Amino acid sequence: MAGPAAPRPSPRASAARRLRGLTLVEISIALAVVGIVAAAAWPSQHAQLQRARRMDGIAALTKLQFAQERFRAHHGRYSASLAGIGAGRSPEGLYLLAVDDAAGDAVTLVARARPDGPQQADADCRTLTLRLNQGLADVGPSGRCWNR
Repeated sequence: MAGPAAPRPSPRASAARRLRGLTLVEISIALAVVGIVAAAAWPSQHAQLQRARRMDGIAALTKLQFAQERFRAHHGRYSASLAGIGAGRSPEGLYLLAVDDAAGDAVTLVARARPDGPQQADADCRTLTLRLNQGLADVGPSGRCWNR
């Protein structure tokens, strides 16, 4: 036996229900979900930014490598100072450049993260090195630091 049919809401009542918007609980849940997703994504985003910033040091060392090879072609040895090849810091200023261990046929070029810069937090790859030995290059501290 079927009971009486439920009364249908008037079109005006359903329109008012649609216009009431979101409740405070719904907004709070949405913000909590966004916060959780952002907290999960932050470490990955931060690591990607550090890897991207390393390119500043890599570009500077590559430029120094070409300058050192030009110097070697003209003088028969590598330059023992940056003054001889005209450089001092990376293009974006995130790394300070230096020449270490220059011995005629070999030289080590170094890019160190500036102490007050954002790359100081890059613990594994704070210092990038490029060892040149008679025209052959060896990167350090690891290929991972050179995004290889």
